[in-house]
Amino acid sequence: MPQPAANSQTLPLSLGDALKKQWPGFLLVAAALGFAYAAPVRSMVMDWFTDDNASHGFFVPLVACYLMWMQKARLAETQVAPANVGLAVALVAMIMLLLGGVASERYIVRVSLLIALAGCILFWLGLDALRKLLAPLCYLIFMIPLPAIVINAVTMPLKLLVSSVSVSILRILQVPVLREGNIILLPNLSLEVVEACSGLRSLESLLALATAYSLMFMKSPVGRSILIVAALPIAISANIVRVVTTGLLAHSYGPAAAQGFFHESAGLVVFAVAVAMLAGLHHLIRKHYP
Repeated sequence: MPQPAANSQTLPLSLGDALKKQWPGFLLVAAALGFAYAAPVRSMVMDWFTDDNASHGFFVPLVACYLMWMQKARLAETQVAPANVGLAVALVAMIMLLLGGVASERYIVRVSLLIALAGCILFWLGLDALRKLLAPLCYLIFMIPLPAIVINAVTMPLKLLVSSVSVSILRILQVPVLREGNIILLPNLSLEVVEACSGLRSLESLLALATAYSLMFMKSPVGRSILIVAALPIAISANIVRVVTTGLLAHSYGPAAAQGFFHESAGLVVFAVAVAMLAGLHHLIRKHYP
């Protein structure tokens, strides 16, 4: 009798058994992470409230949870094999947390949370569990607002691109127009292609949406890659449509036509157009890359 008991103890635990037997440890780690990252998470949520570029962050954790739920069958078959290397990964995250806090680099501090989660999963559950949870874990990167240095570096080139292409299209449509940098000069109105028109705001949201959509509804890695990469030109194209439409309305019906309700609702319209373009692309490629 003693020998079979010893052998049973050496059998690998399933994920469910590990959660049941080691729940005090899991709760302790969760509490420690909650204490260490309470302030960074609180500031990040405030950014979701106050920064239009980051407002999609509210939905990212919900999507990540759904992606994890989609893996429930595979996770149920996971054999727990704790890896001590997870402690090293968690240590790296703690160093990033401390150094980022000292240097006031909020992006590094927030990214360290994802690395800490990966380290905890690796230490408690093993590499197989981390591999199966990698997609929802990596998806959480979309909830972290981009650092200002990246936004500033990307916004101006996007504004110049959108304004340049929009002016070219307006000229093809026989609209008299000039361009000075990111300012479009019409006979009766001057349009400035500001940050909201650059495509960066819709790009971040559309990229998060395209990634979630591909992970939920597509199996082909090639198809997923095409859909995700296409989010960049689609977001830019949708904003070009916005600027061109504004120019046409102002030229044909006066400046008032390009303002008011159209101006207030343009962001939603642009995003709806981008989503429609994304869905259309999926329809085209799903036959070859389901």
